[in-house]
Amino acid sequence: MTRCAQILSLCVLLTLFGMSGAFGQAVVERGSCPEIGEWLDPATGGEIEPEQLKASLARRPVVLLGEEHDNADHHRWQLQMLAALHAYRSDMIIGFEMFPRRVQNVLDQWSAGKLSVAEFLKQSDWERVWGFDPELYLPLFHFARQNRIPMIALNLDRSVVRRIGHEGWDKLSPDERGGISRPADASGAYLKSLADVWRQHRERGIGGEKPEKTLSMEEVLKDEAFKRFVATQQVWDRAMAESLAAARKKNPDALIVGVMGQGHIEYGHGVPHQLRDLGIGDAASLIPFEAGPDCAELPKGIADAAFIVAPRDRRKSAPARPRLGVLIENADKGVKITRVVAGSVAEASTLEAGDVVVSAAGRKVEKISDLIEIVLRQAPGTWLPLRILRGDSELEVVARFPVKFGESN
Repeated sequence: MTRCAQILSLCVLLTLFGMSGAFGQAVVERGSCPEIGEWLDPATGGEIEPEQLKASLARRPVVLLGEEHDNADHHRWQLQMLAALHAYRSDMIIGFEMFPRRVQNVLDQWSAGKLSVAEFLKQSDWERVWGFDPELYLPLFHFARQNRIPMIALNLDRSVVRRIGHEGWDKLSPDERGGISRPADASGAYLKSLADVWRQHRERGIGGEKPEKTLSMEEVLKDEAFKRFVATQQVWDRAMAESLAAARKKNPDALIVGVMGQGHIEYGHGVPHQLRDLGIGDAASLIPFEAGPDCAELPKGIADAAFIVAPRDRRKSAPARPRLGVLIENADKGVKITRVVAGSVAEASTLEAGDVVVSAAGRKVEKISDLIEIVLRQAPGTWLPLRILRGDSELEVVARFPVKFGESN
């Protein structure tokens, strides 16, 4: 007997109608594990009546749908929500986190049925701007095109976001900032949430070597690298919020739906916080949630409503990708290596911090995305010739990838 079944056999189910949830509809207090397909109110833990919820959502100006980018069930749920909301309110616009505004014309052509899938992915620069398996998202894109629903690009180019985060807001002109306004200050709760994420990444060595010292929360909040991370995150949040708000202002009768990572909407931080600063205080935030066999408790206030999905098999990791093992930044003549990760392909290939990569596999490297694209195309066991500048010398280095990714790469 599972723990969930044991709890069910011991609990007394109390059905109390008249409790008001986040959307004003009746909520059922639960005494058992939530089941797949149920809606829960994070404020009370009670079950929400689906049709009342969807009807209420359709009256909101903006609805945000969260996701884990590589979770297929999350995208199936998003498609289900788009279809349900469209049935209530056919005047709809869908915004997507992964697209920078420079590809808006491509989204317009796709929604109008003028591009094939291959043309759409190529012209939207999918591999560079996002890189996750497009099959996860294509059902959403096809739904928009089939119903001639406008799609909008919510974001800025990553290079712009990174530059603001590293150089500082005031050092860039409005055009260099992509035209977005200064983000509203992050709340203390959001800062702590981001600090937890940043500290976990740091301690796991993501993006560089594992540190010798674990930082306290106080030390994290004062760390300059963390401050740059916060600035980058806020620019990302603000860009998406401004795109959603602009669509709402231009189309006041339409329902604006935003598709984005859960971290940008949870607990009212991120995009909801920036939307409130822009005058949209009643956006709805929805997330898929895995209760699992252990009856995981839905965190209070994490969203306005949560849909229960099947637990993901965490043992099945995403396909391993080729990794060069370097930290990089744009440079005048190519891409500069700022750090080489210990035990990586780069270290084994004698690459050094300060090297500037000017070409890879015979292709010119002018910016970070060029090098990333080339590396991601490498098959296990391949050799990748790199031409680099080291001081006053130009050298050729060969990066040898392992026969199985995930092994010292």
